[in-house]
Amino acid sequence: MTAPLVSIVVPTWNGAATLPALLAAVRAQEADFDFEVVAIDSASTDGSIAILEPAADRVLRIAPGAFNHGGTRNDAIAASRGTFVALLVQDAIPASREWLARLIAPLRADPGLAGTYARQVPRPDASPLTRRYLEHWEASALAPRETAIRGRDELEALAPLERYRRCVFDNVSSAIRRSVWERHPFPVTAIAEDVEWARDVLLAGHRIRYVPDAVVVHSHERSARYELERTYLVHQRLRALFGLRLVPTPAHLAAASARNVVRHLRWVAADGSILSAEGARALALAAAFPLGQYLGALSADTGRRLLDPRGV
Repeated sequence: MTAPLVSIVVPTWNGAATLPALLAAVRAQEADFDFEVVAIDSASTDGSIAILEPAADRVLRIAPGAFNHGGTRNDAIAASRGTFVALLVQDAIPASREWLARLIAPLRADPGLAGTYARQVPRPDASPLTRRYLEHWEASALAPRETAIRGRDELEALAPLERYRRCVFDNVSSAIRRSVWERHPFPVTAIAEDVEWARDVLLAGHRIRYVPDAVVVHSHERSARYELERTYLVHQRLRALFGLRLVPTPAHLAAASARNVVRHLRWVAADGSILSAEGARALALAAAFPLGQYLGALSADTGRRLLDPRGV
């Protein structure tokens, strides 16, 4: 069979609540090229496999506990056939029939591009807090941008936060060139495989483009405990990759938490939910985010395991 131009890869685990909408939106894509859908499932128990099998072109299965953000994506890409690979998470729903064509178009036109990534907009039922945080994420901006790095010296000359921003890439919805991936597969890592990959391909002389007219609907209402553990893991990696340490001392932690309390309460008050469960969640998250940043960087510096995240 002739290989499709694009393979859409979706890692899944107990995604029955969102997979029907995702698969319907994917199959509705309008493009002047062929594409296939490859799912890789981490031993779902909620009927996800029954949803995937009639809708995906190939469904791979991995053992419980075998999931790895980088390694699992590599396995699925290796089993796919496209010249380009579009990556989606199981709850990122393409917002239009043009999502795929728009995401792939820059890669088709410019051989110097290693990857593209899409804009994320919140779910219709997203909380005010979630909406505000997503507004500040690089993958929610309206303006397109392209990044390149002229060697390691240029990257090292930047401040740590700017190093990270230069290498932002988001596998919530992204596309990569297979020939680049063959030389630079995703790192086998528990989290942040996308920004580490971006750093590596940028240092190798490739470029990355943010494509805001390719849009997915994606947001989460996560608990404070989950966000603490996820932020801890992310900032453990960002410290190692870029030297980033946003909350360096306990005094900075106290100040950051206090600022977050004021900001979070202002956001939920504007929505009239300050006395609701959302108000309590806002207070818990005000502490969880900076605490995760502080502990993650400290863990990277000391080599000590300060939290034991599971299922992030």
